[in-house]
Amino acid sequence: MNILSPIKISYKNLVAAKLRSFLTILGIIIGIASVIVVMAIGGSAQKLILNQVSGVGSNLIGVLPGASEEEGPPASAMGIVVTTLKYADLKALQEKRNVPSLVDAVAYVTGSATLKNKNGSYQTSYQGVTASLLGVEDIKLKSGRFFIKEEDTNLAHVAVLGSNRVHDLFPNVDPIGKTITLKDTNFTVVGVLAERGSVGFSNTDNMIYVPLFSGQKLLLGIDYINFMRIKVDSKDNLERAVIDVKKTLREQHKIRADASDDFSVRNSAQAIETLTTVTNVLKYFLAAVAAISLIVGGVGIMNIMLISVHQRVREVGLRKAVGAKNIHIISQFLIESIFITLMGGIFGIIFGILVAFLAAVIIKSLGYDWEFIITLSAIFLATSVSVAIGLIFGIYPARKASKISPMEALRYE
Repeated sequence: MNILSPIKISYKNLVAAKLRSFLTILGIIIGIASVIVVMAIGGSAQKLILNQVSGVGSNLIGVLPGASEEEGPPASAMGIVVTTLKYADLKALQEKRNVPSLVDAVAYVTGSATLKNKNGSYQTSYQGVTASLLGVEDIKLKSGRFFIKEEDTNLAHVAVLGSNRVHDLFPNVDPIGKTITLKDTNFTVVGVLAERGSVGFSNTDNMIYVPLFSGQKLLLGIDYINFMRIKVDSKDNLERAVIDVKKTLREQHKIRADASDDFSVRNSAQAIETLTTVTNVLKYFLAAVAAISLIVGGVGIMNIMLISVHQRVREVGLRKAVGAKNIHIISQFLIESIFITLMGGIFGIIFGILVAFLAAVIIKSLGYDWEFIITLSAIFLATSVSVAIGLIFGIYPARKASKISPMEALRYE
């Protein structure tokens, strides 16, 4: 059978019932576009997250409180408060005999509070950190100084501001030596950080840093730390350093040989691998949810094909009277069904790409390092799904059409 013949017939049927055909194809267009948009935005979001983690550094180790499975996130990453990490753990790790490949390590506590100065008040995030922050993270000073080691533990009332906080609090004024208030506690600004942007899920430009014990005792009222970062001399030494860190912390916490860790250690490569797995699961799960809308489009295809069968009883009967076999009738209606869904799929892909591009432009304008990503696999998946919908939902109408007999066609007439 000439494959162009049923396609021409399908096109004529579409033109003959424009509104009904448009509404039927619209369901496929929306479903396919949804899959394309979700895959594109999911892929771009995944790339953004992985770039954020990579931007922190490839030779870093993160230590968080709380046990975890090797491939899973620690409890503290899920918002559960765990108090197993202490300042003494940081001091133990900084000893070269414990972790020979260590360059430096930094401890963090994080909180939020109302920030006040003479220009107004703001709700802001802050971090209590040790003086070793600049030696671990790629952070530069614009003016002033950072904390010194003695200020880590002597409850110093000093602060370092991110560039955005300077614009908010001290527009057109040198902030060095000025006073800010966090939780009714006064801090003197001693330094300003150079503009850096968002890296590793945090934006240092919006951050306020205070010494570790000042953050713990004066602002949060705690004696534990939220997490640590360790910088290793080479990424080739990461695996050995992870072993050294675990051994040191187990000794610090007096954990028995048969007991589990009460902390979690991840190097940057493991973090990227874990995040890739998690984001892939989310991306494909959301794509599957979006694809459910294609079922609605498939029901519409079945409906229009059943109507087409009813309207073309005489045509099918006459074809069978002149020798057409059941397989010819089934093939014709299946090709028509696939043609309709393929048309919807093509327009859906185009519409989905346009929406994903528009979303990328908007998100990029908000300051995020967002990439517009459309993969061939997403287009192939969308095209395959549209063809499959045509086949699946076209089988019943096609089989029904093949059962029409010439005698039935004469009675219908």
